Amino acid sequence: MKFAVLTFPGTWSERDCQYVLEHEMGQTADLVWHRESSLDGYDAVVIPGGFSYGDHLRTGAIARFSPVMEAVQRHADAGKPVIGICNGFQILCESHLLPGALMRNDSLQFRCVPTHLRIENADTIFSRAGHVGDVLMVPVSHGEGSYYADPDTIADLEANHRVVFRYVTPDGHVTPEANPNGSLNSIAGIINAHGNVLGMMPHPERSAEALLGGSDGLVIFRSMIESAVAVTA
Repeated sequence: MKFAVLTFPGTWSERDCQYVLEHEMGQTADLVWHRESSLDGYDAVVIPGGFSYGDHLRTGAIARFSPVMEAVQRHADAGKPVIGICNGFQILCESHLLPGALMRNDSLQFRCVPTHLRIENADTIFSRAGHVGDVLMVPVSHGEGSYYADPDTIADLEANHRVVFRYVTPDGHVTPEANPNGSLNSIAGIINAHGNVLGMMPHPERSAEALLGGSDGLVIFRSMIESAVAVTA
């Protein structure tokens, strides 16, 4: 696969994502500057974490107006995969590619800790390499990661299996203590109605090598590659 890893002023996880995709997954991954207006030729788009535009106004609020986001919209409309990680999730919500918003952590603190995610839906292009109920260790690093949406939106996400990952304890239980930011329903990652756009606050690229403490995050990238192979088979 050929991945476009978007880069905005203030992005800081782009090279981590590029490294994992190239060195761990054996794929092609290009850094694409936010002023580019075309993503033609790319199979998938990664919007990585960081502080795009210094988080001025609010997280992701300025990045949504970058020229590349129009190309991301076209890419998503064509049914191609888009994954937004941390600030990328925030940008996707600001761009209305995903519903809801990411609010200030309920602790009012920046949280950089390991978290455990339970796979709630394994029938997506981002989770098919796992199984429902699998618990993955993937760290978070954010100050505004509390997922919020109105009650009807939350009900729709739950009823239509659009919650892909949920914060849990290491043995898979939902508890307040396992939720690092106060997200409603302990939501850690969601997909759009068509299933080709994922937003998640935890950083799978930081859980991609045993040397760094674990490789559970590779499940997400492996799923994307397996999904692409299944389409072309």
